[in-house]
Amino acid sequence: MTLSRRALLGSTLAATLFAGAAMAQEVTLRLHQFLPATSVVPAEILDVWADKVEADSDGRIEIQRFPSMQLGGTPPQLYDQAVDGVADIIWTVAGYTPGRFPHAEVMELPFMMTNAEASSRAFWELAEEHMLDADFADVKVLALWVHGPGVLHTNRPITDIADLDGLKLRAPSRTTTMLFQALGATAVGMPVPAVPEALSKGVIDGAALPWEVTEALRVHELVDNHTEFGDASIYTLAFVFAMNLDAYNALPDDLKAVIDANSGLEFSAFAGRTHQAFDAPVRDVAVAEGNTIITLSPDQVDDWRAAAAPTVDTWIGEMNDRGIDGAALVDQARALIAKHTDAQ
Repeated sequence: MTLSRRALLGSTLAATLFAGAAMAQEVTLRLHQFLPATSVVPAEILDVWADKVEADSDGRIEIQRFPSMQLGGTPPQLYDQAVDGVADIIWTVAGYTPGRFPHAEVMELPFMMTNAEASSRAFWELAEEHMLDADFADVKVLALWVHGPGVLHTNRPITDIADLDGLKLRAPSRTTTMLFQALGATAVGMPVPAVPEALSKGVIDGAALPWEVTEALRVHELVDNHTEFGDASIYTLAFVFAMNLDAYNALPDDLKAVIDANSGLEFSAFAGRTHQAFDAPVRDVAVAEGNTIITLSPDQVDDWRAAAAPTVDTWIGEMNDRGIDGAALVDQARALIAKHTDAQ
């Protein structure tokens, strides 16, 4: 065999080995979540993240997107799907598994949230100190955020607290269940995809939701009344965007760096800001429908805030029973939210 032929074969073998090594580093990750692909969060937040990861990895990471629970299971099972590897990446609501993430519940307490971006920054910073190695130790957390102000969407006008008496109201989390029951409503827990059917069949008389998701659920067609709390928020939800630990750890270091660079504090802030940005245009849809928008005055909101205070106290007591300083966590969350609100 001539030297030139040996060199050619050697270079061919090297190229084959290099291509094989490159192919071995190509990764496909399955992203699973509970909303239709055209909804705000998948289209405007999760797809933005996935597209950026794919681009930054030069195509070596592919994110397959599975909306509306297409990989099976129910929304409350999503977190365990990330833990067990049924899905590589999930987006879910912490409150869909009540009591599992005790520190995260602080973000869902009544009248805790001011605006979603500031509160999402606070959520991430709290998580770094209290949650990543505790509540969420069994996954790789990519982002944590909250939605915009919670609104009550009901089949009868709600202005005074007494108007809740006997109302069957969808409660999205354990803390909102505590609150609504304390205020006289019959709290009915269910994931958001179940809301339209429950409203249409009279299983519930109303639902606590942010504006942005109501158009996709046709809520403005199913109820006529919407109660807002001015600049305050009667509740919000804590969202978890997380990755299977084994899937993350199996990545080469440069691809881990791509995931890390697109995750964390700034993406959490982007997600919260974007989530809330879609409240106003969806609210306009309900206005155009001719629905009644009830915006409570500051004095009325103060009455609701005072009525909600015992729920916060009850939660603090529960946390103390679990060995968590609930009062300190509430104070820290409020201070962080105020800091980031003032910085905007």
